[in-house]
Amino acid sequence: MRLLVTGATGLLGLNLSLLAAAQGHRVTGLAHSRNLRGIPFDLKRLDLRQVEEALSIIQAAQPEAIIHCAAIANIDAAENAYQETFQLNVEIPGILAEAAENWGIPFVHISSDAVFDGEKGDYVETDPQNPLSLYAQTKLAGEQAVQRAYPSALIVRVVFFGWSLSGKRSLSEFFFNHLQSGHSVNGFVDTFFCPLYAEDLAATLLEMLAAGLTGIYHVTSPETLSKYDFGLRIARRFGFDPDLIKPTRASEIDREAPRSLNLTLRSDKVQAALGHPLPSVDEGIEKYYQRWLEGYPAYLQSLEVKII
Repeated sequence: MRLLVTGATGLLGLNLSLLAAAQGHRVTGLAHSRNLRGIPFDLKRLDLRQVEEALSIIQAAQPEAIIHCAAIANIDAAENAYQETFQLNVEIPGILAEAAENWGIPFVHISSDAVFDGEKGDYVETDPQNPLSLYAQTKLAGEQAVQRAYPSALIVRVVFFGWSLSGKRSLSEFFFNHLQSGHSVNGFVDTFFCPLYAEDLAATLLEMLAAGLTGIYHVTSPETLSKYDFGLRIARRFGFDPDLIKPTRASEIDREAPRSLNLTLRSDKVQAALGHPLPSVDEGIEKYYQRWLEGYPAYLQSLEVKII
């Protein structure tokens, strides 16, 4: 399949592009500012906000499906950049979805667990949304823009961890970097989530695409834990000192943007559609650890061409 991936240098986009290429797909990745070398897919640098140019480049690639990963994902930074966040998280998804609908190809939009307010947890796809931060509000508005433009698009709400190009993008890397250096770090005991390992998420997205799924799905680990417990599991698997992780309450920390505390999502719908369970957190951490042993983080970082 000729597959186009936006945000192809991001945490999910890069792992997805590499996995898809390894599976034999012909991948065209789009990236805004970063450049890569020695990769098994075609990478094009462009600004998605330059809509006519972007659509021309995408159409020239003749994709048979689009997976839209690009977004403003820094919650605090988004709070102070309304116009850019609205453009990239709301307008662009709608424009790309409309183009995909016109071209008659599947469109997969990556959304977020943050569309919920965290008051109850254990959310299913049909539960009412109530996003708290500007980032979360634009992710929900992006879902709605996609649905209006392309009612049979696939919208996936996710939360994930893994190795990234910079080595600083995921919560797992945050714990790894601090603990490896012997630095103490906070772990939130009142924040709950269902993180899926990025390569497992990538494989699931490709499986969902192959199965022709449409509509909204939660694609998260079937397991729930606090971010403190997640840090402890990272520490123990890598042989770091778990006592370096200090139990902390996120609700007592003043931050730029509000956070939802209980973002536990149920993944029953996608597991039923695919006919198998999604990997647990421990399975993901084991793969994350094995990738470290293989030198995968260093490999990813070696791909970037530093732009001066």
